[in-house]
This record gives sequence, structure tokens and C-alpha cells, in this order.
Amino acid sequence: MSQLPYLSIIIPARNEEKYIYSVLESVKAQNYPSEHYEIIIADGCSDDQTRRRIDDFMRDHPGMRIIVVENEQKIVPFALNKSIKKAVGNVIVRLDAHSVYPTDYLSRLVNGLKEHNADNIGGVFNTLPHDESHLSISIAFAMSHPLGVGDSLHRIGGTKVREVDSVPYGCFKKEVFDRIGLFDEELVRNQDDEFNGRMKKAGMKVLMLPDLKIDYYARESLVKLFRMFYQYGLFKPLAVSKLRQIPSFRQLVPPGLVVYLFAGFILPFLRAEVSIIYGILLGIYLLMIFGVALNYSIKSSLKRFPLVVSAFIIMHFSYGLGYLKGLWGLLSGNKKVFQISGTSR
Repeated sequence: MSQLPYLSIIIPARNEEKYIYSVLESVKAQNYPSEHYEIIIADGCSDDQTRRRIDDFMRDHPGMRIIVVENEQKIVPFALNKSIKKAVGNVIVRLDAHSVYPTDYLSRLVNGLKEHNADNIGGVFNTLPHDESHLSISIAFAMSHPLGVGDSLHRIGGTKVREVDSVPYGCFKKEVFDRIGLFDEELVRNQDDEFNGRMKKAGMKVLMLPDLKIDYYARESLVKLFRMFYQYGLFKPLAVSKLRQIPSFRQLVPPGLVVYLFAGFILPFLRAEVSIIYGILLGIYLLMIFGVALNYSIKSSLKRFPLVVSAFIIMHFSYGLGYLKGLWGLLSGNKKVFQISGTSR
């Protein structure tokens, strides 16, 4: 036991009264001994009962080392950076309050760091519905299907341990932050993508354990789904510019789709052949969505067919719209487009 590394477990949280107690219970249930870790909760000025629930847990489990720091900027990268500066562990583990972790989660990560000589290691999302409604189940399906998230391995899974561009949350050697710095606080979203990109440029190893599943609860409404993917798209050009990398084909597809859809408003004024080609390609896109949604709905419930279709279209359109706005803000030098209120997720 004495050779186990000491962990600093960091949990950014804002208005998480429904989840914060359960995620702390999830940590307590780990097979990693509690004397070998501390928990740092970065509370983003919650205006619900989050702090009270944390106090309840600390009262119920007085032996656990729990530190609460104030995330006065209410954004995730600031929460992470402030917590990392406070951390005393030589391994940093980031957790999310909306997820559930297997009891061997911490030990698997720590063993993986050593066994594979990784610098950051993580598992794979097992995306679950927020509740048992048809809408929540449909959103969870869309968020875990390649048509919705492309070849993002940490969302669709894999079959072998491999190096990847990014992993959920992450388990880092503390020395990583000494070498390349902290998270970029301009990036309300995509800060983990940019940080992992910096790691890989520095020759570090980011590794995914495909059989280490994290139960992740998807957004419960189409409005929240739109906001989530819009923000992912908005900050992606900024993250890419900071890394000075060429954007991947996957991330260019949604903005390309949005441009293509808007182009339909001017095509009627051009040659008829152009309009026909436009209609054919648009039809192929819709047929792909309808096909996947129908196949899933036949196996589960036909009531989910329009919901799955809506979720796919919202994910594509919101990401693309956000990406185009972020790209415009970047090219025009108007950084105000990136000034949005942060969230804990």
C-alpha cells in the first residue's frame, strides 16, 4: 500500500445538488484506499444546495480528506487550474459530477499509467439517458452513434488499448503540468482537447482503455443538446489555432453542412442542374439519418424515430453553426464571441 501514488481527485461543480453526493459516494466506493487520495471540489459559486450536499457528505464521512475551493469565474479550466495548484498528489484525476465510475476506476487508471508508461490515461463513455423518457433515450443513442459523433473513439469505443487524441476527463502525472503548463482559460469548452494536443506535441502519451467504461448521463433536452454542441463547435477553431494544427476532416463536416444548407437559398437563382445536384446530396444526408433512426426505432420504439432524427440534425447543425461563428471571431479578431458563461460540464 505504501507504494501507491497519492492522488488528487478534482471535481469541477456548479449547481450539482442532484449529483454531487452520489459522485462522492462513487469515490468512496473505489477499491483504492482513501488514505492515498484527496478530493478537491471546485465549486462555481453554486446558487442551489450543492455546498450543503457537500457538507452533508463530509459530516457523514469525517475520515475522508475533502477540500472545497471557490471557482469564482464559474468555468471549468479555471476550476481545474486552481485545484491543480492546490493539489498535493503526484497523480491528478479529473472527475465529472454527472458520471458514475466503476469501483476499480482509480486503480485501473493508476495501474495503466505505470504499465503503459502513459502521461494521461482514460476510459470510454457509456452514454446513458438522463431519465426513462423517449427523448432522453433518443438523445443518448444519438450521442453514442458514429453518425452523431464521427470517429470519436472515447464516445463510440474501441477494441484495444491505444494512443488517442483525447480521453474523458483524464488521469495525469502531476509532472505533465510542470512541463507544459495548465489548462487554457480562454477555452470554456474544448480545453481538454487543446491540453491533450499540447501534450502530444510535446511527445507525451495519451492512452485510452477501451474496457474501462464511464457511465455518462446525456443532456435531457434538445435545447441543452443544442447549447452543448454549439459551444463545442464555437471553441474548436480557437483550440485548433492555439495548437497551430490543420483542422481534421471530421470537425469540418458540420460547418460544411451548414454552409451547404444556406447555399440552398441562392441555388434557385442559378442553373437548374446545380439545384438538382444540391437536392440529391441533401436527400442522401437525410436518408442516412432516417435510415439509422428507423433501424433503431424499429428495434426499440417507433415513438423515438422523430426524436432521434431531431437529435442528429441538432447536433450537426449546432456544432456547425458554432464552428462558423468561432471561425469568424478568430479571423476577424473579435474575441467577444468566445465570452460565454461557463458550465460545470
